[in-house]
Amino acid sequence: MRKIIYSLITLLFVVSCENSNSHDSEKEKFINDLISKMTLEEKAGQMNQYNGFWDATGPMPEGDYQKKRYNELMNGQVGSMLNVIGVDEIYALQKIAVEETRLGIPLIFGHDVIHGYKTIFPIPLAESSSWDLDLMEKSARVAATEASADGLNWTFAPMVDISRDARWGRVMEGAGEDPYLGSLVAKARVKGFQGTDLSEINSIVACAKHFAGYGFSEAGRDYNTTDFNHFTLHNTIMPPFKAAVDAGVRTFMNSFNTLDEIPATGHIHIQRDILKGDWDFDGFVVSDWGSIDQMIPHGFARDGNHAAELAVIAGSDMDMESSLYVSKLVGLVNSGKVDINLIDDAVKRILRVKYELGLFDDPYKYCNNERSIQELGSDQNMQVALEAAKKSIVLLKNNNQLLPLEKEGKKIALIGPLADDKNSPLGNWRSQAVYNSATSVLEGMNKYKGNRIVFEKGVELYYGKTNFHNRVKLNYNDRSDFGKAKLAAATSDVVVMVMGEEGHQSGEGRSRTNIGLPGLQFELLKEIYKINQNIILVVMSGRPLDLSWADKNIPSIVQAWQLGSKSGDAIAQVLYGDYNPSGKLTMSFPRNVGQVPIYYNFKNTGRPSTSIEQVTNSGYADVVNSPLYSFGHGLSYTNFKYSNLTIDSGELDYNSKINISVKIENTGFFTGKEVAQLYIRDIVGSIARPMKELKGFEMIELAPGESKVVSFEIDSSLLEFYTYENKWEAEDGKFHAFIGTNSDVSDYKEFHLVK
Repeated sequence: MRKIIYSLITLLFVVSCENSNSHDSEKEKFINDLISKMTLEEKAGQMNQYNGFWDATGPMPEGDYQKKRYNELMNGQVGSMLNVIGVDEIYALQKIAVEETRLGIPLIFGHDVIHGYKTIFPIPLAESSSWDLDLMEKSARVAATEASADGLNWTFAPMVDISRDARWGRVMEGAGEDPYLGSLVAKARVKGFQGTDLSEINSIVACAKHFAGYGFSEAGRDYNTTDFNHFTLHNTIMPPFKAAVDAGVRTFMNSFNTLDEIPATGHIHIQRDILKGDWDFDGFVVSDWGSIDQMIPHGFARDGNHAAELAVIAGSDMDMESSLYVSKLVGLVNSGKVDINLIDDAVKRILRVKYELGLFDDPYKYCNNERSIQELGSDQNMQVALEAAKKSIVLLKNNNQLLPLEKEGKKIALIGPLADDKNSPLGNWRSQAVYNSATSVLEGMNKYKGNRIVFEKGVELYYGKTNFHNRVKLNYNDRSDFGKAKLAAATSDVVVMVMGEEGHQSGEGRSRTNIGLPGLQFELLKEIYKINQNIILVVMSGRPLDLSWADKNIPSIVQAWQLGSKSGDAIAQVLYGDYNPSGKLTMSFPRNVGQVPIYYNFKNTGRPSTSIEQVTNSGYADVVNSPLYSFGHGLSYTNFKYSNLTIDSGELDYNSKINISVKIENTGFFTGKEVAQLYIRDIVGSIARPMKELKGFEMIELAPGESKVVSFEIDSSLLEFYTYENKWEAEDGKFHAFIGTNSDVSDYKEFHLVK
């Protein structure tokens, strides 16, 4: 009987493989047949992507530039469009591509669906602070469902850049400073966007960006050059990109920066050798906006012809908005400067993704107005947004148990320019969210009727309406409402102050050298503190801010980020204790801007510093080296005690496993969730090794008085890194293993890896 079962299993496996191979064979045959029919001009056209350049459901485009693009579309010389929004617009353009061009090749429509489409979730940096991978996959799934319902089939997300510099505005788009956690988040978000089958109606193509090193922009200045070594590239920057490939991501996007003094768009080694070679990636690479043309001001390309030549040889398959591929590639091939096989390879990759989406079977499959009406901003989607917002909040400090707030009998002064703000919580890259559509903290707190809420803005943060294309005009002069806020504080039991960044103060092009509270907010905070010290500071921001004064003086601090559509409800539920905060930081918070870049997994020096009194050691004369709040930090309304750290063996070989465990007990009075974190230090390596590296985590929930033993399995694969030998491997030697509530954990167990 057992032999029969094994035979059936084997037969099913063989049939499954044959069906899969048959499907792949059909796909490749279809693509090759189609390419054989294409002219060189049409091939270059498939590699050409334009931003939506006219109202497709309106009159014909005006202006020579728009007409030129329209003619290219009619001639089959556009392969993709981005930022075309709505079913009717997409249908009209797809109809031209499919029914009015010679070969009828459908377009793929892309858009920056970064943290939601109509329903807006917490910015990715905030959501990573939940440490809840299932949640991140779920929110990406909702975003894909909504975007696909509105006609789109490609998102330029997830951003998987590792970054250690809070000055860089785009930290809001990523998962923070750690490559291990960043890799897991990359997998979760790719799975969420793409689902299990790209041909499903609610799946969209994901795009891992920015390849590579963009998060290391010097001085935190966007689009800037980068400077890092070969080992940093492989050990810190590349792991999340490799994880995205392993998760099946179908597209990559170039970064704007240089690495090895070469613009990433023209970098052969990372695109041809690593991505398409070592990693066997068979999707396609799209440039970032105009990054092919931008190799000219980089000083790497002489002119447009040269830029197009360098980019296609390097492995960039699709040109976003430079218009160089469609205008230059034919001449480059005919002159012999570019091999036609490179063009065919790029086109094959693009057509492959379109095939996998099912666009050749039904190019209008995403164009259904009824589905759009049902899916966008549904109550069910908003519930997921509320769940994500609550889990993303990080309690930084809570002296004297000022939180949670009592629900009755208190007068609460709600103060701050963001307390009634319904737009800033949407953050940057808010896609199709309606302006002012988030719930405000004022609205959220007013749903609790037992207390008297007195709201005073206190100060205006900025002047006028802002959007992606405008810098925020901050208020540094108008203090006229200080008095009202001070009076409210003086006559209240507790003060809740909601401060931070306007939604467009972080994101692309939003680098800052001063990462304190913008405008007059810090001044207002200090004025209120003189009157009533029972202050709960709620910080809304897209990056870590300098909260050093607040940490020293304010009893309770809540990092609320920019939480999306249900922001105010989530914050109110946390403040009142209906949700016990469980978030943990995924970026270190500096004591001041002079410490950045700052990160937990730093390497030791020959002269490590332990105090500011030391002169000839690697430290500062005015502040300690440590961050204000470390990676992994996050409090709860209850307390967790770690004890009995145990390892079952002090020796590990390349074929065995050992276990390390710790007992965690809830010693407080609330049920709460805790993220137990495993860190490992490799004491001696062929290259200098970090002081600690995150290698595992587990979230547990404990009732008061309850305890649990949390265990982690360690094998040699967990100890691998890109070594001096230029390969991923573990090296023999001594290791320390830590389990704690954040990266500051000091108690460890020692073990050795032996041959």
